[in-house]
Amino acid sequence: MSVFDDPGLFGRLWAADYDGPGNPDPMPAVDFLADLADGGPVLELAIGTGRVALPLAERGLTVHGVEASEEMLAHLRAKPGGDQIPVVVADMADVPVPGEFRLAYLVFNTLFNLVDAERQADCFRNVARVLSPGGAFVIETFVPDPRSFDADEQVQVREVTEDSATIRLHRYDRPAQRFIRQTITFDSDGVHLKPFAMRYAWPHQIDAMAQQAGLRLTERYADWQRRPFQADSPSHISVYRAE
Repeated sequence: MSVFDDPGLFGRLWAADYDGPGNPDPMPAVDFLADLADGGPVLELAIGTGRVALPLAERGLTVHGVEASEEMLAHLRAKPGGDQIPVVVADMADVPVPGEFRLAYLVFNTLFNLVDAERQADCFRNVARVLSPGGAFVIETFVPDPRSFDADEQVQVREVTEDSATIRLHRYDRPAQRFIRQTITFDSDGVHLKPFAMRYAWPHQIDAMAQQAGLRLTERYADWQRRPFQADSPSHISVYRAE
């Protein structure tokens, strides 16, 4: 199945490495979300291995999740407290859970893992359906920078050892605001492929999706420490509220 059609593919390919070094420290996000949760309950879309959900649960919040990958979910279940978090295995855009939630969130650019504009819009509409009045939907994404696209389309050498070599390639579809990335490892066992795709969007486009879903932007920051968002900020934390 194509990387553009299979919501669980990322988890099947990357679950074993997802908690490894190189991923962002989740604790700044946990602090921000715990402060905003207003006692909960809260919903994490693409809950993954629970890097954010478990610390929130440890602070006394009731956390629910949606996750498309059984492999990611297995890693969550293997952690202390992971079997106590109810998780629905499904496409996060469908938000197939009953409300109401005081807080829903999508962190680490995961909104862009929905590689179709309509599915991103579906996600906002379905989150709006399960938020309590005044509830918050928090997203974290990078701000696309077209100047970096040309550099990203070059071959990147990720790792070279005596036994293996790993390279990474990107291909951009600028009219569709999508890219596919392929990470290729060559070793004694053969060639190993890890495809990945995203459909990126600028903040004003995300705001439009939220507005169409009946959500309004109430806060925007450059990072989890609430530093001011500026024109040259490479990422944003945006808080949308249900009417």
